[in-house]
Amino acid sequence: MRQHFGLRHWFPHIPLALAQALLGLLVFELAYGGGWARLAAEIPGGLTNVHPSGIAFLLIGAALVLMSIGLALRSRLAWTIALLLNFAVVLAVRLIPHASAPWLVNYAVVLLVALGFAHRAFSRSSVAAGTIFAITSSLLLLIYAVFGALYLGAQFNPPIHDLITALYYAVVTMGTVGYGDIVARTPDARLFTISIVILGIAVFATSVSAIVGPLVSGSLNRIMSRKESRMHRSDHFVIVGLTALAYNTYRELKRRGQPVVLIAPQEPPAGDFDDADVIVGDANNLDILRKANAGEAQAVLAMRGDDSENAFIVLTVKELKGKAKTVVAVNDAKHMERIKLVQPDIIISPQVLGGEILAMVLSGEEITGEFVMQRFLNFQGSKQ
Repeated sequence: MRQHFGLRHWFPHIPLALAQALLGLLVFELAYGGGWARLAAEIPGGLTNVHPSGIAFLLIGAALVLMSIGLALRSRLAWTIALLLNFAVVLAVRLIPHASAPWLVNYAVVLLVALGFAHRAFSRSSVAAGTIFAITSSLLLLIYAVFGALYLGAQFNPPIHDLITALYYAVVTMGTVGYGDIVARTPDARLFTISIVILGIAVFATSVSAIVGPLVSGSLNRIMSRKESRMHRSDHFVIVGLTALAYNTYRELKRRGQPVVLIAPQEPPAGDFDDADVIVGDANNLDILRKANAGEAQAVLAMRGDDSENAFIVLTVKELKGKAKTVVAVNDAKHMERIKLVQPDIIISPQVLGGEILAMVLSGEEITGEFVMQRFLNFQGSKQ
């Protein structure tokens, strides 16, 4: 059991991350075969001698290596980008043939399939993964812009011949500042500039969402978890309904410091239950009652406006076989005997009582406290 638990901490995401990093290094090797020294020699020379195919493989290789970090962190975003990059390797090798390419294609396809089978291992959405994506995409776009500006340098006015000028033009264009001191003169240079502007906006928008999204989600989860931690649903009262009786009962219980959970068929109106622990749903559903921990409540009060619904709520509560007493409100006197059949612990009938008391007052009959209690509260269960 311990071995299985330990295996989950590193498999399959760590082997796949290492395999992804290796693929990135192999792509570098393909672009500059045997020649890390060659790459190092070309960069100080201004990058003007680097072939466009080398630029493509350089960008893909750098992205593969950086995404391997995200895979190690089980990032869903990194997993998605890794799939796209592996597919890009296959396409790039097909479009830009190399003598040693077939084995690299096979490796990329096998890794693509492995990532597909291991999709459940990459389920995290984190600020770290979003940051990696933002850095990676921005870096790749910057490399693309600098390399392209150097490669098309003669097609600008004034021409771009050095790394500093290319970097300046790339940053200004990516930021959509456009000072106009360097102007594209040919169609190719203009299309290249347009691509930098479009990609720059897309990378910025995607990077912001990749970082801000997990931050907002994490904040909401923390708020909800704090809210749930405050809702210790035990030895509480569960009130079902949004009637006037339900509201008044809720208010009086809260005034006495009693914990109350409200189950409502829809969101309560603003102002009435602003601080309430509210569960929106049908109390005839066992899952809703379990969510309210009705079985561990002191009592469940069925106070909806429909007597038949209140009766079904009592029956559903009894299915939980918990310790909670059942209290049911009766809105119509003709339903009283049917309500008694479901054997609630307490039957409360304020509307029925109100009509009877009014009739007694108008008839001049004597009203005693004992009479009111007997008629107002009908105790069931053990007394029957």
